[in-house]
Amino acid sequence: MAPKGKETEDDIYCACLSKALCQVATPVTVGLYAPFGGRVYMLMDRITKCMREEATRITEKEEKLLQKTTVKPTGWGFFRLLWRLLFYCPIVTEQHLECKSTEFIFVHFSAWQYAGSDRLWAGLVTTLCDEMRRHFGILTLSLFNVLGSKPKRNLDSDKEWTVKKVFCIVLIVTIVILIIGLLLLIVPIKSHSHGGEEKVSTVFGSLATVVAGSGIMMTLFKLSKSIFISQKHKIERLVNSQKFSSQMGFMNEVKKEVELITKMVQFMEIFQKQKIRVVLEITSLELCAPDKVVGVLDAMNTLLSDRRSPFISILVVDPNIIVTCLENASSLKGMADNGYMFLSRTVTLPFSVPPLGKKTKLQILKKAVQRTEDLIDWPCRNDANRGTKTGITEPMKLITEELSEDEEPEVNLPPYQPAYCIQETFYALYSEREVLHEYIPDSICQMKRIVNAIPVMVHLMMLSKIPWGMVSSKSVAAWVVLCNQWPCRLSWILQCLEDEEQQGCKEGFSNYLLWDMFKENSKELFSLKAGLKNILDLDGDPEIFQKFLSQDFPFTVEESRRLMKCTINLDYSIKHKMGLLRGINNLQNDWKTTIVEKKMEEIETVHQNNTKEVKDIGEIQVTQCNKDFGGSKNEEIIECEKEVHCRVEIPSEGGGVQETERSKEARCGGEQSKEQSSIDQNISNEKLGNNVDISEKDSLIRKDSAEEEFPRQYREGSTVQIQKQYEKLKELQSRERETVL
Repeated sequence: MAPKGKETEDDIYCACLSKALCQVATPVTVGLYAPFGGRVYMLMDRITKCMREEATRITEKEEKLLQKTTVKPTGWGFFRLLWRLLFYCPIVTEQHLECKSTEFIFVHFSAWQYAGSDRLWAGLVTTLCDEMRRHFGILTLSLFNVLGSKPKRNLDSDKEWTVKKVFCIVLIVTIVILIIGLLLLIVPIKSHSHGGEEKVSTVFGSLATVVAGSGIMMTLFKLSKSIFISQKHKIERLVNSQKFSSQMGFMNEVKKEVELITKMVQFMEIFQKQKIRVVLEITSLELCAPDKVVGVLDAMNTLLSDRRSPFISILVVDPNIIVTCLENASSLKGMADNGYMFLSRTVTLPFSVPPLGKKTKLQILKKAVQRTEDLIDWPCRNDANRGTKTGITEPMKLITEELSEDEEPEVNLPPYQPAYCIQETFYALYSEREVLHEYIPDSICQMKRIVNAIPVMVHLMMLSKIPWGMVSSKSVAAWVVLCNQWPCRLSWILQCLEDEEQQGCKEGFSNYLLWDMFKENSKELFSLKAGLKNILDLDGDPEIFQKFLSQDFPFTVEESRRLMKCTINLDYSIKHKMGLLRGINNLQNDWKTTIVEKKMEEIETVHQNNTKEVKDIGEIQVTQCNKDFGGSKNEEIIECEKEVHCRVEIPSEGGGVQETERSKEARCGGEQSKEQSSIDQNISNEKLGNNVDISEKDSLIRKDSAEEEFPRQYREGSTVQIQKQYEKLKELQSRERETVL
């Protein structure tokens, strides 16, 4: 672990998990949830290192406290181990259970290496068996397989070993019989008397030798077979045998091999006087097919989860990927549609890795920068002598000549060395005083992309004769991060800038901010999201993008033009695709605008014709009424006639007639002009609605059908109202006539 005060957040997380694994009861499955990437392997290396350091510390502390040392199977300890294997049976005592000294055996299983196999779980078991064979030794494991004894449990006993009496008796009897048989074969050969007795002794000697020798030979044969045919070969043979794999006892045979390892570990625990834990690190499951992932998890649940088994399984997965694999597995259809629940049944100790801390991120960035020394020392036009060692001086000269053909005279600026500019840019990237490191993702792969792009971009700026004094190292580093983190949104901004320049730039356009350009065209980008879904997924957090461009790094159009000449980490095909989609969208909008304008003209023409027709009908009715009742009029009749005219000339928006006090006071002419201006305003607003989608097009069609019904309803409603006013006027004139009579 790092010295105190210099430890990072990841060091603290790994140390905590390591201490927990040193004391946790086995078997246990740890779910190490972390995003897929290089950081996972760094964490596993730190966890392995911390667990070994913690185990060493606990062992040394217990040895000092109890004044006893552990026994290692090396040197004379190896012969002592063979002696224990042959003639003793281990016993698990209370003292052994209270022992805290621990040794870890780490087994790394990368699922990607066995992804092509039909049975991925078999690779997990064979990797475990092969590593145990290498750790304990071929002879030791083979001898235990043939002659070893399973540890017995007796908590009341103080003895850790008992003699295998049956084995010793059988061995002694076999040796005695073999010796007697050999003597009976040898002695008669030297005696030349009593020929009959010689034949009898020869027969009994041969029989005794065969019986004793056959037992010994069978034991040696099993031992030789176990030495030359490993557990890995046995399991591979079982898996490849289609006839055997279809039988019911297939998994039972595989489990026997795993139980053999468990017994061997328990035997070695008593011999070494310390606990032994097998740490199985499982990685790269995200790269395998869904059904194979399910097979590995099932193998962990069935083969490695027996009671008192010494296995600590660390399952390193990205939940976002592994859950989708589980839910898409055909072998689990109808059993576990919820991938999170299936994963929770397997994992007994979940450990979600927190986001990358500030210290850890800066440390990783510094290490990545240190590995780019060759890129920093790469020759350029200001340091061409270094190119003689690599043989690229001539190409560099050709590039310089091509770039300087149509170039303006250089401005007298102070010379800058590429190495200095690159180091200055790197410092802006990982400096704690700056805020740029906050925008760098936690992925180790993304960090390497950013770090590797900076030296190449700086060298291109030097070769392109872009004065370093016109750009800052902070801007270059920020631009590289922007291209890496938000390629879709940045490509959209650049495409909008290109279209704006083609249409003619406004005055002061060079000082326009990229963020303002994005805000103006963000709605159009949203309307094209269906065709850009996969590209939008490449971008990071939109809120962080807003903060990046609007507050911390407000790039202008002029700066983007200058930096784009040397940008290498932005895919130009994204911008090309956006240009095509935007062009198609503009053609569609122009077509919709033409349709809207034609429809509005038709609606306006129909509206004017119907208004004139209704007005003529009203005047005819009033004229006819005057002819019928003479020219005498009182004030009430005159007012009624005016109301009739107003109702003819001022139609409401819904096709009916407005009946307000205002119509009596303001008179008809003013109201008609206001209504006509309102209609003109609505028509102009609808003409301006260019950027409409397909749903708006449907609404326009429905509106057109409604407008076709409007003249008829308007005419019928107006006629009814005029008829009512005409009847009212006729009634008033009749009443006046009766009064005169």
